[in-house]
Amino acid sequence: MISIPKLLITLGAVLIIAGLIWQVGGRFINLGKLPGDILFTRGNTTVYFPIVTSIVISIVLSLIFYFIGRMR
Repeated sequence: MISIPKLLITLGAVLIIAGLIWQVGGRFINLGKLPGDILFTRGNTTVYFPIVTSIVISIVLSLIFYFIGRMR
């Protein structure tokens, strides 16, 4: 069983790495405005549905968790 301090350290490391990738990759990867994302603007109201972005993130996370599960 994983102890809570080890879990918190691992979670913190993962968040730091994700933040660094987000900062550096944000300049090169435009993940928030993919073709297929829906944007409605009328007057002062804007509604954004990131459908394709959600699908891409879901596929990437599924692959990551699949490979982590295979290494156990």
